[in-house]
Amino acid sequence: MTPSAWRHSLRIRLLAGTLFWVAGTILVAGWGLGTLFRQHVEAQFHAELRTHLDQLTAHITLDAQGRAQLALPLSEPRFGRPYSGYYWQVDAIGPTGASIAPALLRSRSLWDVALAVPQDALAEGDIHVHQVVGPQGKPLSLVERSVRIDDGPDGKPHTLRLLAAADADLMAEPVSRFNGALWLALGVLGAGLVLAAVVQVSVGLSPLRALRTALARVRGGEMPRLAGDFPVEVAPLVEEFNTVLAHNADVVERARTHAGNLAHALKTPLSVLANAAQAKEQQDPELARLVLEQIGVARRQVDYHLARAQAAAATRVPGAKTVLVPVVEGLVRVMQRIHAQREVAITVHPWPAALAFRGEAQDLQEMLGNLLDNACKWAKHRVEIGAHSEGANLTLTLDDDGPGLDVPQRDAVMRRGVRADEQVPGSGLGLAIVDDLARLYGGRVDLLDSPLGGLRAALTLPAVAERS
Repeated sequence: MTPSAWRHSLRIRLLAGTLFWVAGTILVAGWGLGTLFRQHVEAQFHAELRTHLDQLTAHITLDAQGRAQLALPLSEPRFGRPYSGYYWQVDAIGPTGASIAPALLRSRSLWDVALAVPQDALAEGDIHVHQVVGPQGKPLSLVERSVRIDDGPDGKPHTLRLLAAADADLMAEPVSRFNGALWLALGVLGAGLVLAAVVQVSVGLSPLRALRTALARVRGGEMPRLAGDFPVEVAPLVEEFNTVLAHNADVVERARTHAGNLAHALKTPLSVLANAAQAKEQQDPELARLVLEQIGVARRQVDYHLARAQAAAATRVPGAKTVLVPVVEGLVRVMQRIHAQREVAITVHPWPAALAFRGEAQDLQEMLGNLLDNACKWAKHRVEIGAHSEGANLTLTLDDDGPGLDVPQRDAVMRRGVRADEQVPGSGLGLAIVDDLARLYGGRVDLLDSPLGGLRAALTLPAVAERS
């Protein structure tokens, strides 16, 4: 997991934090429970050994010759089975406090082995614990005490060292089994907690996924505002966003209204000036021609900048969607009427009916109308229109069988006011307007060689994402 993913993914941070705490809690709980159980088993184990040592102490006596003996056998039957893991032994203690070999008494379970125990200074009644090596090299846990018998048959005091031991594996095995079962249970618990955390995060973040889907639908032009059933924590955000969308729509509408008002405000005085210039054409032809020429330039500039302003406002409004087929069919009908005398055949190649432009219908009409009008003006007999989608974009192609343009001319005609042929009617702004509108939407216009022999205009625009 990269630092960038950690910083920018809420899901990863939530899951990582939960996993960290679950793992930490499981480890601490496993260590704590394992330690408590081990201590409990050790305490029980040593308590049992002390019980056997107490029983050995109670049953030890001296015979008439002063030799140690058991008045009664110990109750643990495993002391009677060779190498059973339970052992006891009685040693004599010399003046230095060390055991005097050989052992005075030992359990049958020791068979022919005597326990070797370290030297120890034992106060009477004290119990000491040692870890020693027993029969067959197995580790033993051993408890011992010293007992002084003053009233022996020989009248002499006797100090005895009593030992009770057991195989340490008898203590380790239940601890190992418990730890195995404990960690298995904790592992299952941890997996369940992690699964619960994944489900919780997935369910908890599902409103955000729904919000993202709704935003994508708004951006793709499928709906004008966010819609859906959102929880109370997300609902204020949705309301605020819808308020922003409504505000942007109002801004666009006001911009279009102002643009229309400006167009009417300018066109009226321009028309008055044009009429006045035509009225004075007989008196001063040169001045009238100049005025009419400048009025035409002013009108073209007004049309150009108004179209650009309207498109710039439209591109900032999410939710716009225009299906291609109706727009193209309407433009074809108009062009067939306008260019009816030239007998140009306009062919529309089929494409998916759902193919749609992510933008305003009037902007698409402006761009396609200019390109189709140019194609019809320059075509000899044929114009073909096609469309296809490529990822997030769609491309419309308009081919004609006219004379075409070489590469330097293609670059030139994209500039405002430049015309390929002054003999053909036009303002020289059509392609520039198309190019500007396309760029405002993040698209472009490419002029290429046409398979019909003339010019191909390829218009690339953002497409509305198709949803399954």
